[in-house]
Amino acid sequence: MFEFSIIIPVYNRPEELRDLLDSLCSQTAQAFEVIVVDDGSSVSSSEVSDAYLSRLPLSYFHIQNCGPGQARNYGCSRAGSDFFLFFDSDCSLPEHYIQTLQETIAATPFDAFGGPDRDLPSFRPLQRAISYSMTSALTTGGIRGGAISPKNFHPRSFNMGFSRQVYQATGGFSVMRFGEDIDLSIRIREAGFRSTLLRQCYVYHKRRTNFRSFFKQVFNSGMARINLYRRHPSSLRPMHFLPALYCLYALTSFAVLLFTGAWEPLLPLILYHAIVFFDSLLSTGNPLVAFFSVMTVAVQHTGYGLGFIRGFIERILFRLPENHAFKKSFYR
Repeated sequence: MFEFSIIIPVYNRPEELRDLLDSLCSQTAQAFEVIVVDDGSSVSSSEVSDAYLSRLPLSYFHIQNCGPGQARNYGCSRAGSDFFLFFDSDCSLPEHYIQTLQETIAATPFDAFGGPDRDLPSFRPLQRAISYSMTSALTTGGIRGGAISPKNFHPRSFNMGFSRQVYQATGGFSVMRFGEDIDLSIRIREAGFRSTLLRQCYVYHKRRTNFRSFFKQVFNSGMARINLYRRHPSSLRPMHFLPALYCLYALTSFAVLLFTGAWEPLLPLILYHAIVFFDSLLSTGNPLVAFFSVMTVAVQHTGYGLGFIRGFIERILFRLPENHAFKKSFYR
C-alpha cells in the first residue's frame, strides 16, 4: 500500500502536467501513487500521462467537467492510500518534498496541512512578477503561507494534503465554483482536526502567463471571498477589504486629477508602488521582474477589489445565490 496518493486535477494543460510529473519522478522518496483526473478537457492529457506509466504508479481518468473540487473528490474515491496530496497542474515539486513530508509527519502527526509556493529563476519575468504579487507580505499574498502564522493558515489546493479520515468526515471539497479549498480548510478545523502550515513543503508554481488571465483569476477570488463569508462569517478579515479600498481610492484620485488637475492624491499610490518595485527587486534580483511587479500588484488589487465589490453587491445586497452567472467551466 502506498503512503500517499497524489491527486492532480487537470484541464487543458498537458504541457504543465509534464513538468509536474517530471518532478515526481525525481523525488528522493517514492512512497506514493499518482492519480490524474482530466476534468472534461478538450485537450486531453492522456498522451502525456501514458508516457509516465513506466516511471510512476500512475492512473489516469477522464471525467465530465465538474470543477476542480469535484475532480479532486473523484481522485479521492479512487485513491489507495490513507493520506491524500493535492497539487495544481501548473506546479512542480523540489526533489525533497515527499521525503520532507514523511519526516515531518513522523515527528509531529497532523490531519491536514498546506504549504507555500515559490517561483524559479527559469520562469518568465511576468510569471515571477505574478508569483511575487501572490506571495508578498506587501499585498494580501502573505495569507497564502508566507507571512501568516500557522494558527491562522488555511491550506490551498495548489499544495495541500489531508487524511482519508478527514475526507470521510467532511465529504471533501464542496461544489463552490471558487474558494472551495478555503471552504474545506475551514470545515476541517471546525470538525476538530489538526491542520498546520508546513513552510518546508513548498512547491514551484507557474502563474498565469498574461495580465488578462491573471485579472480573471483574482477577480474570481474576490467574488469567492464573499461566498466564503456567507458560509463562514468569521472568515472575513480586515485585510480582505484592502483591495476594494485600493480600487475606490485609485478611482477617486484619478477622478480628482481628471477634473481638477490635482495630482497630490496619487502620491500614496505612487509611494506604495515604488516600495513594491524595490521590494521585488531585492527579493528577485531582476529589474524586469520588479518592473512587471508594479503592474501585477495593480492588476491583483484591482481585479480582487472589483470582484469583492461585485460579490458584495450581488451576494450581500441582492442576496443572489453562489452559482449566479454560472459558466460552463469552473477553471480560471
